[in-house]
Amino acid sequence: MPKIVDAEARRAEIVEAVFRIIAVDGLERVSLREVAGEAGLAVGSVRHYFAGSNELLRFSFATVVDRILVRLTAALPAVAASEPGSGGRHEAVLTLLGEFLPLDEERAVDACVWMAFKNAARLRPYLAAEGDRSHREVAAVVGQVITALVSDDGDGHHSLTVEAERLLATLDGLCMHALLQPAWMTAQMCHDVLDRHVRSLAG
Repeated sequence: MPKIVDAEARRAEIVEAVFRIIAVDGLERVSLREVAGEAGLAVGSVRHYFAGSNELLRFSFATVVDRILVRLTAALPAVAASEPGSGGRHEAVLTLLGEFLPLDEERAVDACVWMAFKNAARLRPYLAAEGDRSHREVAAVVGQVITALVSDDGDGHHSLTVEAERLLATLDGLCMHALLQPAWMTAQMCHDVLDRHVRSLAG
């Protein structure tokens, strides 16, 4: 009796192979043949689940965005439940923001893959929609963090928007520095920079 293959599990295996290739050699090396070899499958098996490399890359981009968003949304309730201005809220925010950063192996791979896809979306139209979704949904989470931290100074929406963009820029910069200079931008250094930034937001 032929073995039944779980299609969702097989797609996940293929996407993990894509992530490993990107983390080691960059997105440019991703092809159906390379992915098949990394996953230990025949090229035809990969084509059974993905019609071509564009579809595979689009699906992989969506997967890494969803993985990051799941971690962020799981951390949001602790921010909302904490007392405004308290140490508990400060720590809850740091925990949430740390989900963006390459602070362990899993998050390092996700950050590397996410940054690679964000950059590729500038030049590859088939990735553009996912790139837009990535920015919108991450920005929405950051906006909730800013609302929890920053009091209304009378400038309302403009002030919150500027602070959200400043935090997004800080996170992107930390992420890139940690990936490119891990000996210097360690997990502790990332934490210290975020800690200083969050304290400045809280005033």
